[in-house]
Amino acid sequence: MERTDNLNIKRFRPLVTPEEVKKDLPADEQAAHVVAASRKTIQNILTNKDKRRLVITGPCSLHDRDATLEYARRLNELQTELSEKVLLVMRAYFEKPRTTLGWKGMLYDPHLDGSYDIECGLRQSRGILLEIARLGLPAATEFLDPIVPQYLSDLVSWAAIGARTSESQIHRQMASGLSMPIGFKNATDGNLTVAMDAIKAAASPHSFLGIDSNGQAIIAETKGNKYGHLVMRGGTDGPNYASEFVAFAEVLLQKAHIANGIIIDCSHANSHKDYKRQKDSLYDVADQIRGGTTVIAGVMLESFLEEGRQSIGAAGQLKFGVSLTDSCLGWKGTAELIRHFAGAIGN
Repeated sequence: MERTDNLNIKRFRPLVTPEEVKKDLPADEQAAHVVAASRKTIQNILTNKDKRRLVITGPCSLHDRDATLEYARRLNELQTELSEKVLLVMRAYFEKPRTTLGWKGMLYDPHLDGSYDIECGLRQSRGILLEIARLGLPAATEFLDPIVPQYLSDLVSWAAIGARTSESQIHRQMASGLSMPIGFKNATDGNLTVAMDAIKAAASPHSFLGIDSNGQAIIAETKGNKYGHLVMRGGTDGPNYASEFVAFAEVLLQKAHIANGIIIDCSHANSHKDYKRQKDSLYDVADQIRGGTTVIAGVMLESFLEEGRQSIGAAGQLKFGVSLTDSCLGWKGTAELIRHFAGAIGN
């Protein structure tokens, strides 16, 4: 008989199970407490029970453990200074969605050489999340592959579903079973309806195919995630952080009976893809909050130790603390912006 199945698969490689990775890198009591407590705080900020705001900040995508943890230590020090005004959540993005081709992130290619040592990437990613939590800092990530949460989600306090995947039924189902608040980004064209539909879909129970902690194929039955919320990141027609766009989004949320607040992504189309213009977005949002807006629950920034970006070359030639993907703000500018934002938040 002529073969017809899996003709374009070069080979299958076995993958370590989530249980094996967690056994080698277990969440200790301190890390679990940080994650549980910060999830609750984020829920309260989203529902306006806690009058502070979120700042979700960090590199576009992680590639260097040492630089990542140096950033985390600095962010944790800033959290101590501003704890009465903001909750700082560190971006720990291990999967990089691509429009066409390119480096897909630490989880898939941790050695930056196209070897796709995914088992190493999973272990390295989980190890970094553990170290961030042990500092006392909550972490945020974007979930792209629906298998990945089984390996990492117990150490994540906030997660995003990206602009390209908010419309995906698979990602809406996945979000319905995740235990942390989930931000759904508006579509790349700026359309808010896709994200609003995703929030409502993820709030409902679902049954779908997945894997359990032992790597066994299963049917997952979920309860629904009540803390889905809108992340406004601009679109092809330009930014959508200004007050008129926020007011329009607030009306849509009210009509859809979605009580959770909005996060403004100061990067991407809201900065015209110019990392320096994240300042414009944040200053405008700070003015709105100072003026009494309550629907804005926080902001997102793309930031690293040094500003700009670099291309992947030989490992020894990479500059320390410079992004490999989207251009980022440097630490000094980031700290100034976060302090400005905190200053707009009332007591």
